[in-house]
Amino acid sequence: MKFLDLAKVYIRSGGGGAGSVSFRREKFIEYGGPDGGDGGRGGDVWAEAVDGLNTLIDFRYQQHFFAKSGQHGMGSQMTGASGDDIVLKVPAGTEILDEDQETVIADLTEAGQRVLLAKGGNGGFGNLHFKSSTNRAPRHANPGLPGVERTLWLRLKLIADAGLVGLPNAGKSTFLAAVSNARPKIADYPFTTLVPNLGVVGIDGHEFVMADIPGLIEGASEGRGLGDQFLGHVERSNVLLHLVDGTAEDVAADARTILTELAAYSAVLADKPRITVLNKIDALTPEMLAERRAALEAELGAPVMVMSGVARTGVTEVLRAVWEKVAPTRVRKVENPAPWQP
Repeated sequence: MKFLDLAKVYIRSGGGGAGSVSFRREKFIEYGGPDGGDGGRGGDVWAEAVDGLNTLIDFRYQQHFFAKSGQHGMGSQMTGASGDDIVLKVPAGTEILDEDQETVIADLTEAGQRVLLAKGGNGGFGNLHFKSSTNRAPRHANPGLPGVERTLWLRLKLIADAGLVGLPNAGKSTFLAAVSNARPKIADYPFTTLVPNLGVVGIDGHEFVMADIPGLIEGASEGRGLGDQFLGHVERSNVLLHLVDGTAEDVAADARTILTELAAYSAVLADKPRITVLNKIDALTPEMLAERRAALEAELGAPVMVMSGVARTGVTEVLRAVWEKVAPTRVRKVENPAPWQP
């Protein structure tokens, strides 16, 4: 299935049905009078997060969603039928933005969450509503209110506990394939990964979700390479795993490039807990490893872990370090369960 994380949709709620102008005229009934019914209410447009979806590809082929309008009222005080609602089913983690692509209308992070996007119009009053002591035979009724028409953007941000970031060919996909059942494309050229990948990682009896996004390059925030269009998929992560290619000429400069692009995209993303790992150590001599690790630690001012995703050296230690950052978020979820409902 093709991955799509941004879609534009056009929605319109149903209009209300018009009220009826009708009078009661029946044989053997002495007094008649107005009996026009009200118009039916128009259908609403909802968005709902559901399980089993991880892409917005369905909205590539259908962009217009129109709810049904209410039926007109009828005589004998009969109210018109209400229009059916329409529900846009989206993956958990979908943000709904206004037409300006900046105003967030809703953020559906859990399956089952629903939000009303456009309310249907109310039906008009029939002439029975206008009967009074001074107006015994009203000959007018209200039209129904029109529906609401909107243009919206859907933006998917995958929900993962940990996010992989790094330059192209830093070994992110190799690492994800080594620690999970995910099978991202792996090759010896840059930009092998073109779309985000998710993998479930297990360590010491615990499981967490890890996201791998296409590599960043210098100037990604300005649209170079694949740009920073996929950084939103690690924005929800609790910890970032920053992989640095140990075979690069200047590991400190490579790390600085990623940090600069993270800060340019979002201050929240730049401030997230981060674990930096020097990867591909199987291709380094002990002297080169010590030199490049020291250079990287001097640049970041923090300890740096080492591993080899291919040889699986140090992988367990890295996963344990990631779980130490993820575990506290799991505890908070258990301590604050949702209130019980019958």
